[in-house]
Amino acid sequence: MLAVKNLTDTKTTFSRNARLMGTGFDFKLVTDNPAWALERIEEAIAEISRIEKLLSTFNEDSSISQINRNAGVAPVRVDTETYKLIDRALQISTLTYGTFDIAYGIPQNEEDGGVAVATKTKALKKKISLTNYTNIVLNEKKQTVFLKNKAMRISLSAIGRGYAADRAKVVLQMQGVSSGVILFGSDMLTWGLQPDNTSWTVGAADPDKAEEVYAQMAISNMALSTSYNTISINGQTQINNATGFPVSAIKSVSVLAPTAEMAGAMTAPMFSMGINTGLYMANKLNQIACVVIDDHERVYTSKHIQL
Repeated sequence: MLAVKNLTDTKTTFSRNARLMGTGFDFKLVTDNPAWALERIEEAIAEISRIEKLLSTFNEDSSISQINRNAGVAPVRVDTETYKLIDRALQISTLTYGTFDIAYGIPQNEEDGGVAVATKTKALKKKISLTNYTNIVLNEKKQTVFLKNKAMRISLSAIGRGYAADRAKVVLQMQGVSSGVILFGSDMLTWGLQPDNTSWTVGAADPDKAEEVYAQMAISNMALSTSYNTISINGQTQINNATGFPVSAIKSVSVLAPTAEMAGAMTAPMFSMGINTGLYMANKLNQIACVVIDDHERVYTSKHIQL
């Protein structure tokens, strides 16, 4: 659970809520002009709505929909913004050893009949190998994206909200908003300072003990994303249906990064990679820090965070 500290209703903090991209966005801007601030928030909302349409798989005209329709058929030339976002997503996939992946497979109309379990397992492994990020082909010169297998699809939902928040921040800064916070779901993005000229800070709490803050961090000009493990039930070992491996004993992960896009992309891989591997990866990256709580309430941090 996340709670912005010292973010009180003052004469220079103005807020507006909106339902965007399937979640609530809360905009808080520091200024002495309420009417001007609300106009700027409307511009930020318009930018997020643009990104939602750009990346939607429900919009038949979007580049993502065109890429998916042409899976296994032909490369698709896409707009520069979408191409760069897909390129960055693939870089994150490589960085996280494939635990972050915008590619997925769709069910095929095949008769399984009496196929043996071993044969089915082999077929599933083959299907996964054909529908992961390594089979997304980019051509920078032609600015095209090609999915090698006809059963492949891609979705940018895992980083779409973070990217939209980053873009909204850019729009606000270009219009002269020097300080603010954008909260969406369990993520947040900050820039500038609070009305009293101190850094924005965050208090992170155990989701089962919401009133007990275990860490406070200065997060001005950074993004923070938190993800919770909701799969574990009554302490029993749960299995990830996608990988067939036991779900990690991680209870929650909070990732601090320069952009909301990066912070949001890095939380889910931490669960799949496990505590030691996840912290090792975070420690190798200069601009990434994380806090992890396991199912025994033990707190682990990367080297960039001191609690």
